[in-house]
Amino acid sequence: MDTEEFPLPRSRRANERLHALIPGGAHTYAKGDDQYPEDLAPVISHGRGAHVWDVDDNRYIEYGSGLRSVSLGHAHPRVIEAVRRELDRGSNFVRPSIVELAAAERFLATVPTAQMVKFAKNGSDVTTAAVRLARAVTGRPHVAICGDQPFFSVDDWFIGTTPMSAGIPAATTELTVAFPYGDLAATEELLTRYEGEVACLILEPAGPTEPPPGYLSGLRELADRHGCVLIFDEMITGLRWSEAGAQGLYGVVPDLSTFGKALGNGFAVSALAGRRELMERGGLRHSGDRVFLLSTTHGAETHSLAAAMAVQTTYVEEGITAQLHAIGERLATGVREAAAAMGVGDHIVVRGRASNLVFATLDENRKPSQQYRTLFLRRLLAGGVLAPSFVVSSALSDTDIDRTVDVVAQSCAVYRKALDSGDPTPWLAGRPVKPVFRRWA
Repeated sequence: MDTEEFPLPRSRRANERLHALIPGGAHTYAKGDDQYPEDLAPVISHGRGAHVWDVDDNRYIEYGSGLRSVSLGHAHPRVIEAVRRELDRGSNFVRPSIVELAAAERFLATVPTAQMVKFAKNGSDVTTAAVRLARAVTGRPHVAICGDQPFFSVDDWFIGTTPMSAGIPAATTELTVAFPYGDLAATEELLTRYEGEVACLILEPAGPTEPPPGYLSGLRELADRHGCVLIFDEMITGLRWSEAGAQGLYGVVPDLSTFGKALGNGFAVSALAGRRELMERGGLRHSGDRVFLLSTTHGAETHSLAAAMAVQTTYVEEGITAQLHAIGERLATGVREAAAAMGVGDHIVVRGRASNLVFATLDENRKPSQQYRTLFLRRLLAGGVLAPSFVVSSALSDTDIDRTVDVVAQSCAVYRKALDSGDPTPWLAGRPVKPVFRRWA
């Protein structure tokens, strides 16, 4: 497939209709067509394993599946079978289903560092619930977020800190402060400056780089010493780092943690987990003020909880995390070798843990460039690779990886030409892709 010879007329028409009916043309900003080269944002018809087809019937090898949620591949048989078993039995009732008990037992067996769990539908709900709980148990107003990490919630306490802060009162935003990842001294200075006012430290325990030695245990000590709650956002690290998340891999236990994305392999389920002493404040078996922790009509849909149980069982029994790392290592090695062979090894840079690879596109001055990202994405699409990142699923085959590396090599050849010319514009065929968080549309 070559997008120059095979344009996307149905996808283009569908995108126009999407924009007419849905603000932004998608239900997640990261899926918007502004994230793709102009007129080359495919609208998906269906997926199977590591492949997706658009409405123009073009097939792609897909990376970053469902914004990292579909780590086993689309329509994974074991997950679909578990979901189908529940569909004929009803999905939602006026009282808890026995499936909720089974799902909680399965989760806590997989993540033994937690003592209680409550399920919801999306990551924002559980991270905001964690923040609310931290404020309630500490009686403190401020939330300290890791300022080097891109996203925590759609709710005001976080979105107010981004360039898309329209509609959020300044008084809300002022209660959120930031600390840098990996810098214990700066974090301690922040906690000292706001002594007795910070309810929690919330961060992704790991990201594109590994935690510095002693960093997470140092945060644990700081939180204990300053009386605040330590929250790990495990939306991405959960399952991809280990079945028990980053906390299971690194051996540092947070007070609260949040999971989602890979937990349902595409089905909507998230989880807030943590220490019984804190979690029970959202329950009925304590004598303190009640905390409105999580109360969602659809948080315990039986088929989504069945999907989560099937995912966790599959990860444990089939060693999926190890598979993701092996596949990612093969891909990262191939991409780096292809880029180096074409003389752009310093410009197309693969970063991150093997199970969660991203790439940077750098210009002639080795600075991040949306124009060069556009060029690279355009050439990948032309070769049948849909890759806003290089985040892998376990459904990818050696053939898929080899094909991807071949397409990357072809893309790197064009990238080199653009670098030599000093201007990538002739290879863009339209406006460059745009960052998700920006003030103006």
